[in-house]
Amino acid sequence: MSTVIFTLQLVLATMMLPIYILYYLGIWGLIVKKIFPLFVSRMSVSYNKVMESYKRSLFSNLSDFADSSNELRLLEIGCGTGANFRFYPRGCRVTCLDLNPNFQKFLTQSQAESDHLKFDGFLLASADNMTPVADASMDVVVCTLLTCSVPSTPVLLREVQRVLRPGGAFYFIEHVASTDESSWTSFFQKVLNPTWKLIFDGCSIRKTTWKDIEDAKFSELNLRHINANTVLKFNNPHIIGYAVK
Repeated sequence: MSTVIFTLQLVLATMMLPIYILYYLGIWGLIVKKIFPLFVSRMSVSYNKVMESYKRSLFSNLSDFADSSNELRLLEIGCGTGANFRFYPRGCRVTCLDLNPNFQKFLTQSQAESDHLKFDGFLLASADNMTPVADASMDVVVCTLLTCSVPSTPVLLREVQRVLRPGGAFYFIEHVASTDESSWTSFFQKVLNPTWKLIFDGCSIRKTTWKDIEDAKFSELNLRHINANTVLKFNNPHIIGYAVK
């Protein structure tokens, strides 16, 4: 089976040879940084339709983590276009963080449409190196469809725990590797992953993110595996939940 997978990976890489050449010339990364936000803005509309009930259920208890003054300080890392804003409770103070400055145009529009929230600014930083965010300064950190493109999930989780106050919560929705290695989903993930990562700005469809979250030693963890039923069937395996510091 490994020979078949390698052969198909090679065929796919040959078909995408121009992109590989642009990547090694250092050009493709610049192109992706420009066009990826546009792709995400289109994709997030259909994705939210599929995930509507999951997101509403997941974020329904966000207010439980507000501080003693009933103010909820929320940091969304890898905020993208702001697709999660409509699920946040009224009066929530939101800080947005993303590594790609080209998201700001779409983010500004989402902020204007979310007058139930208070926005404390946009931070241009990586989720695994959030130096602009002070220790224990957030009640909640939200991360959706981000760990797939971060080089080290354990490093990201250490940063999340640093910026969360004691008793604060980390909310997550992530697509992950299939847990059934013998399935067709796993087969296609293995075939597609090398080229997928190249085209989609480092996004891996083979991440076992749930293992990193389980190993992060949160005081409480609510995590479950779901089948998201997206258009891209090989991306259906997801994890969803929250963890308390």
